[in-house]
Amino acid sequence: MAAAVVSGVIVVASEAEAGSSNFLIPNGTFFFVLAIFLIVFGVIAKFVVAPVQKVLEERDRLVAQTALDNRRAAEEDAAAEAGFKQELLSARSQAGGLRDQARSQGRAVADDLRAEATGEVSDKLREASEDLKVQGESLAPSLDASLDNLSMALANRILGLDADTASAATVERRK
Repeated sequence: MAAAVVSGVIVVASEAEAGSSNFLIPNGTFFFVLAIFLIVFGVIAKFVVAPVQKVLEERDRLVAQTALDNRRAAEEDAAAEAGFKQELLSARSQAGGLRDQARSQGRAVADDLRAEATGEVSDKLREASEDLKVQGESLAPSLDASLDNLSMALANRILGLDADTASAATVERRK
């Protein structure tokens, strides 16, 4: 390995004597390329990177603003949701109270109608009872008369008397 290093040094020394340039030593071309590189770098930095940087900063600002808006919207949504739930509970309790009130009023109306119907039924029953009593009293004398005849006919049948003999006996008894 030492021999390879020595031979490499000899080759470099011989080329230096021959007038060839060493690539490790900068010459005029290097400085010219470096100047062009710095000019292109400056142009890119000024006309490309700066506008892109502005766009990226604007984008970051908009993203931050959007995140802030989203947070505010989430807070407003949570507040609205809480208000909605509160109003819903209030409406449910009101509806329950109204339902109970309507039920009690319905029961009161039903009780009133039931009492009225019971009164009407008792009036109709009393009127029907009076009508039946009047009809019974009017039919009682005629039924009593026919009852006497029917009872006599039944007694005669039981005793085995015929209708002529029985009517003669009845006439004699009544005298």
